[in-house]
Amino acid sequence: MTDSEILTPQYTPEEIDKFNAELENKSPQDILRWAIDNLEGLYQTTAFGLTGTAALDMISKISQEREEIHLVPLIFLDTLHHFPETLTLSQTASETYLAELHTYKPPGVSTQEEFTAKYGDKLWETDEASYDYLVKVEPAARAYKELGVRAVITGRRRSQGSDRANLKVIEVDERGLIKVNPLISLGYKEVKDYVDRENVPYNPLLDQGYRSIGDVHSTAPPDPNAVNSDANERSGRWQGKSKTECGLHTNYFEMKKKFEEKAKGGQ
Repeated sequence: MTDSEILTPQYTPEEIDKFNAELENKSPQDILRWAIDNLEGLYQTTAFGLTGTAALDMISKISQEREEIHLVPLIFLDTLHHFPETLTLSQTASETYLAELHTYKPPGVSTQEEFTAKYGDKLWETDEASYDYLVKVEPAARAYKELGVRAVITGRRRSQGSDRANLKVIEVDERGLIKVNPLISLGYKEVKDYVDRENVPYNPLLDQGYRSIGDVHSTAPPDPNAVNSDANERSGRWQGKSKTECGLHTNYFEMKKKFEEKAKGGQ
């Protein structure tokens, strides 16, 4: 842990509790307006899932209300193992909404072939924790430092279950990074209805039965017998494994320490 990785708090824990109480029953749009008006260094981190594109559209409409260009820049972590449809959508969405897009890749590589050569074949199978660190955690931390990020809008919702069931509207992580979950109270169908109604660009893989879309090797369509179940929404991720998150929403310092210890031991 270094001092440069700890952010100066924007608000006290008591103030965060107060904001959460005030925002708990507010609409996603009201939560987004609050975030835009009250948080410094605000970005949207997104892999352009359904919730992310819905939030992107809502921010665009708020920006238009204020006669501004898109008010919240985007951060996209290109793991180099995304579906082609996801990569295409990242460009389409950015261009559609005139949203500034910052794309970050794993350290020292720019293609899947370079990743394999540098870090090993199928690292997600041989050392999953290191894979998560390299493709998500380290690039995100680099983005936050280089861009001066102090708060992020996420696409997490309580209806996705597992670790997300007890989310709060506003959370502060171990670095002091503020995370805002504006669509926290919506179910999958409500988000999809919004996307369809407002003609929001979305990943065409959703029309093939996918619900939560990550890397090619860790994503499968969910159980077709429960495809409309909110609790089932993320069942297509990491099938057969106990994990439910990619590392972005787990303790950064713990993941960094474990990765550095493994790297040192391998020298």
